Amino acid sequence: MATVMFDRITIDPQQCDGKPCIRGLRIPVHLILRLPANGKTSAEVVAAYPELEPADIKQAMGYAAWLASEKTVIVTARSK
Repeated sequence: MATVMFDRITIDPQQCDGKPCIRGLRIPVHLILRLPANGKTSAEVVAAYPELEPADIKQAMGYAAWLASEKTVIVTARSK
């Protein structure tokens, strides 16, 4: 089994409510994923966020694919 490494994805409970961000830049991964999903090219994303690099966008997409491939466990609340 290969080890998955996302060195450009940071998670800090004190930053962006603990949501995954790009390199600690306070740019959430979900934002970067929404832009191409809504038709923006990687070049347009980098133009809008010049501190980003194309590799950040690629890794955000890889991170999303990795998360989507993981098993999902449904947790239900118990009634009292």
